[in-house]
Amino acid sequence: MGHMHPHTHSHTPLKGRNLFISIVLNIIITVSQVVGGIISGSLALLSDALHNFTDVVSLVISYVANRLTGKKASTNRTFGYKRAEIIAAFVNSVTLIVIAILLIIEAVKRFFHPQTIQSDLVIWLSILGIVANGFSVLLLKKDAKRNINMKSAYLHLLTDMLASIAVLIGGLLMKFYKIYWIDSVLTFSIAVYLIFVGFDLLLTSTKMLMLFTPDHIDIKDLIREVHKVPNVNKLHHIHVWWLNDDELHLEAHLDFKEDVTLTRFNEILEEIETILKAKFGINHVNIQPEYNKEDPKDFIVQD
Repeated sequence: MGHMHPHTHSHTPLKGRNLFISIVLNIIITVSQVVGGIISGSLALLSDALHNFTDVVSLVISYVANRLTGKKASTNRTFGYKRAEIIAAFVNSVTLIVIAILLIIEAVKRFFHPQTIQSDLVIWLSILGIVANGFSVLLLKKDAKRNINMKSAYLHLLTDMLASIAVLIGGLLMKFYKIYWIDSVLTFSIAVYLIFVGFDLLLTSTKMLMLFTPDHIDIKDLIREVHKVPNVNKLHHIHVWWLNDDELHLEAHLDFKEDVTLTRFNEILEEIETILKAKFGINHVNIQPEYNKEDPKDFIVQD
């Protein structure tokens, strides 16, 4: 059985530190907005506080998942905890959507029964939210580009910052124009946006958890490339999946035209690994060699 291990670099200490700072900032924001929302009577501020609370939970989940990912594999956990961050992203995306639905229900109720709101408190607390979440977003932006768990945390914080901007605008409109129904409209808008970003993340994390073939991989194109290698007869029984954001795996059976030696197989395997890495980004290849073996030769075999 041939295989190749990826050479990846760990960013755990940096990501862990940035996540911890973001957790502390969000706890401060949440407590401030809950108190301020109750005193001022602002549903938008309370909804932002509720979203911030889910951020604290999601960031803690992301932090724990990030720490677990760095743990070594063992005999009873041969992959270690490398998929913990995908689970964290899945949980975070679900909480985004659930919270958004609850906010929409409350916003509709409040729209038909608007209440007078202490706009000054709303304005100052929304500014606090913008500054703190904006700083957190900058901390996580780089890591979010290469890690689905960090992306889920980043999206939570980004939507929080946008929500705080919306609440600030609403606070100014209420202060100077007495337009109190804007509080419900802003809450509704924030919630719809949360569903939009949450669904995309939910779809991505679900595909990874289900071991679906990555969207950028065309199995037929992959097969054509492998079949160009000399002595190769047919690549079959193929599985391609993400283990985590860093490791893209391929597992397959490879039928040969002749009974090659192990030395020759190693040479062919190295050539295939190079092709798969360069053209498809696959960095962990596991191939079972075969010659005149009686087994299904379909590209995809349902066990």
